[in-house]
Amino acid sequence: MEEIIDIKLLSHIVDYGVLGVLAFMSFLTLFFWIERLLFYRSVEVEDYQDIEELEIDITNNLSIISSFGANAPYIGLLGTVLGIIITFYTMGQTADMEVKHIMTSLALALKATAMGLVVAIPAIFFYNHLNRKVEVILNRWIINQKVR
Repeated sequence: MEEIIDIKLLSHIVDYGVLGVLAFMSFLTLFFWIERLLFYRSVEVEDYQDIEELEIDITNNLSIISSFGANAPYIGLLGTVLGIIITFYTMGQTADMEVKHIMTSLALALKATAMGLVVAIPAIFFYNHLNRKVEVILNRWIINQKVR
């Protein structure tokens, strides 16, 4: 009976750990997207002498959003795999072969993959949206230099 309690504890750690990491990634993605949008509103291309300096400022934190979008599905998949492993281990230890128990455990394991996709899809959208804004700002700088 003690092993079953340890498995339940491990299951909760996996669930809350993976979902917690994904929730944190989602929060940071939204935070950096909003931060970049507010920064882009205040950018004055005339204040920059070099395009490289401008590019460094306007691309700050974009790699974080891109990394979260690329890696969130894998973190979700890791949670699913760990959930399935725990389900099979529990079945082997308890000899519980009820279909209801097995399907419920597997469905709960799949929620991590779904959550990973819920984080990744908006992150990639935000990254692409910000990349377009970067292109526009850089082109405004180039046009401004030609006018001078």
